[in-house]
Amino acid sequence: MSLIAPQAAPVCRFCHAPLTQSLIDLGSMPLANSFLAEERLKLAEPVYPLHARVCGECFLVQVDAVVPAEDIFSDYAYFSSYSASWVEHARVYAAAMIARFGINADSKVVEIASNDGYLLRHFVAAGIPVLGIEPAANVAAVARQQGVTTDVAFFGVKTAQRLKAQGHSADLMAANNVLAHVPDINDFAAGFAVLLKPEGVWTIEFPSLMNLIQQAQFDTIYHEHYSYLSLSVVERILAAHGMRAFDVEELPTHGGSLRVYACHLTAQYETGDALFDMREREEDAGMDVLETYQGFEVRAQLVKQALLKFLDDAARAGKKIVAYGAAAKGNTLLNYCGVTAEQIAFAVDSNPHKQGRYLPGSHIPVYAPDAIFAARPDYVLILPWNLAGEISANMAGIREWGGKFAVPIPMLRLLD
Repeated sequence: MSLIAPQAAPVCRFCHAPLTQSLIDLGSMPLANSFLAEERLKLAEPVYPLHARVCGECFLVQVDAVVPAEDIFSDYAYFSSYSASWVEHARVYAAAMIARFGINADSKVVEIASNDGYLLRHFVAAGIPVLGIEPAANVAAVARQQGVTTDVAFFGVKTAQRLKAQGHSADLMAANNVLAHVPDINDFAAGFAVLLKPEGVWTIEFPSLMNLIQQAQFDTIYHEHYSYLSLSVVERILAAHGMRAFDVEELPTHGGSLRVYACHLTAQYETGDALFDMREREEDAGMDVLETYQGFEVRAQLVKQALLKFLDDAARAGKKIVAYGAAAKGNTLLNYCGVTAEQIAFAVDSNPHKQGRYLPGSHIPVYAPDAIFAARPDYVLILPWNLAGEISANMAGIREWGGKFAVPIPMLRLLD
């Protein structure tokens, strides 16, 4: 795996201002989705610095691009369809876009980072032409099996120009949780200006930076998340590339997300009241004030202390703990806290591509969810805390032997 030498004086990936304000230094960590086969456990595991900074000019929070995107995303372990709630989220989105914007058989819907077809398959079922753009060939193959036409590529201006020349100009473009994943955010955004039709709509979903700060969601910081976004930052990015936002929705996904509706500057969409309201809320929260970001690392240390105390107390009491969800955010949390397989017996995940492997860094083994019922642990630590409701409902049977769920963020708590 190649490594990008960090800049002596890092600069903002959007506005190129010097990055002098630290948000949190998480130390050196393995890549959050680099699950290990058993034979690799005895080998030296690559680790890379993970330091989030905030730009004092545009307020884009970002980490250094120490690992090229090609090394992270070309063969990927994350498959969207293994989350039932996320698939339902995609179905509702498709129905809403069809109704609101009149998307039909004469339209073209393009999704960037289309993964395994979890979203576009709903448009295909409605008889609407689609194109997925997905850099991970192994994931794109699954999408094609679902009938979703998929182009294996990283998106940017060159890809957009090629696809436009091939007749793929889009009426609707979706970018769900991908704007954060691109090291060259300007080239990525400029690609939409190329491929989107004059009256086309681009929807952008991303975890809210305001929620990340307010709820100490430091575990959502990892190498493949190059950027952490607010509405104000996204509007600056859009304006720099001849586009504008005209509406925004708040979503419960990923611990609180925003869906921004964008278009070309000259498109005929009126600005909605929700956009004005969200701008005001971010201003009130101080999202454009550096002092807002100070003290974040101290709050992360408090989360670490609470988790380690929980694990230590459980060990002294002879209690067994397992984890649910081999999520990237969980790997950031476990490695930041220095948790090992001696403290958490195993993790489970519904994704078979992760089962039989080991979590990076902590080397905790990953099994299928049924392993919980065989082991009958005292506690199940839910690492993807944003799915705590879905997971606790699906695994409610642990209460038969007195098992309890624990959720680590924003501070460790036990679920009733």
